[in-house]
Amino acid sequence: MGALTVATALVLAMAAPASAHNYLVASTPEENSTITEVPESFSVTTNEALLDLSGDGSGFAIEVTDTEGLYYGDGCVSIVDSTVAVGSSLGDAGEYRMLWQLVSADGHTVSGEVDFTWAPSTDAVTSPGAATAPDCGGEGIAAPPEATTAPVVRGDANLADVLWIGGAIAAVLVAGAATLFVSTRRRKD
Repeated sequence: MGALTVATALVLAMAAPASAHNYLVASTPEENSTITEVPESFSVTTNEALLDLSGDGSGFAIEVTDTEGLYYGDGCVSIVDSTVAVGSSLGDAGEYRMLWQLVSADGHTVSGEVDFTWAPSTDAVTSPGAATAPDCGGEGIAAPPEATTAPVVRGDANLADVLWIGGAIAAVLVAGAATLFVSTRRRKD
């Protein structure tokens, strides 16, 4: 019985670090802030390094929209340690929402939103919004003045790879625990 307790404790100890998702520790702009200058980039920083298995930012996104549903920014995702960022642009003064999605260090997708107010100075450069989310190297489709679209955080097929890896790790842990249990039972017999 003692071996089973030890085996269970070992499995739980090994699995514990994998169960904690990254969480937001900072963003540019900050939640509920009012900004007067366009930031160099829109960014989200978490408590741990991010998991970018593909090396190309697949599964990561930051999308900024205004109250009309128009998109801003360049869509080019960069990941450095615990920060994901995209190039920035903003349109007319008003309320904006930054939706973000990332792959946590434990392989799970984490997402959230940051609301902020844009109150540009008189010399601030503004940009027209786009009807669709911009893609890196391309542009979103320019929106007619009356167009509105709902913001959507894009997923990515590479997320399936992350889930397969997480499932494989879980299977190995379960197999290890079962092997330890069986081997300790045989010794008693």
